[in-house]
Amino acid sequence: MLFLGALLTQVLHLALMLAAAPLLVGITRWLKARLMGRRGASPWQPWRDLGKLLRKRPVLAENASWISEAAPYAGFAASLLAAALVPSFTRGMLLAPLADLVLVAGLLGLARMAMALAGMDVGTGFGGLGAAREMSFAVFAEPALLLSVLTLAILAGTTNLDGIGASLREGELGLRVSLVLAFAAMLAVALAENARIPVDNPATHLELTMVHEAMLLESSGRHLALWDYGAALRLTLWLSLLVAAFLPWGAAPAGAGPLAWVLGLVVWLAKMGGLVVALAAFESAIAKMRVFRVPEFLGAALLLALLAAALLFVSTGLA
Repeated sequence: MLFLGALLTQVLHLALMLAAAPLLVGITRWLKARLMGRRGASPWQPWRDLGKLLRKRPVLAENASWISEAAPYAGFAASLLAAALVPSFTRGMLLAPLADLVLVAGLLGLARMAMALAGMDVGTGFGGLGAAREMSFAVFAEPALLLSVLTLAILAGTTNLDGIGASLREGELGLRVSLVLAFAAMLAVALAENARIPVDNPATHLELTMVHEAMLLESSGRHLALWDYGAALRLTLWLSLLVAAFLPWGAAPAGAGPLAWVLGLVVWLAKMGGLVVALAAFESAIAKMRVFRVPEFLGAALLLALLAAALLFVSTGLA
């Protein structure tokens, strides 16, 4: 019975992430437009765009190899698997034992590598430029993420998301400066990983400032739909990851029934809505950062994560 409940919640969670990802992007864009005094497109517009692209056959360059055909599917599969591991409305899903932050970071790195390979495969200047920038930024983003994971692992004694959430809900971690610093570091990395202002802004279509979108200029049809869907999944994944790791209260416990699932879903939607509103307000209020300032931005995130881990080691040594 417990196995069936875990399987059902896993399926529902995956369906929720797949359904919510494009809608979350659409709501963010609509909120930004409203905050800037514009009407904005419907929050359902990303779903319409995906449907239109999925009906079109991709067009490949003459010198494109099998990498251009396989990379969109590999990147989407990695993003989907990572999204399946990050809990949303309940704990104790079927894949909960595998919901390790290090594994999630590895899957995100795999999706990044697939996109970079697709950008370099055809040999265009902008594709190579975007891939080079993406990999150079990853030098700062991945250590900051892993140091934040180290901080959570030292505090909770595990890198499993369910275990970290349980420790925080039960008050075992308490209110610590290291948690605040780790949250700030992961938030900065999330902004960079999802091409959000101030790191990158795909809506500008300025090739010289592109990072993520520069690698997709040769993509079209179903391939472009998979890249866009994967990007929406990663944004939803990152917001859900911040909720699961730092705001775990309200999620249904493992083995709970449908009533607890509904309550957990309402709480999860409320927390995700708050983060989306904060993201839209932040992007509307701040000026775009020059692309050459990105290493400084991610370097600050790395410094915050390193400081969080160092404070824990110092406090443990003094104790």
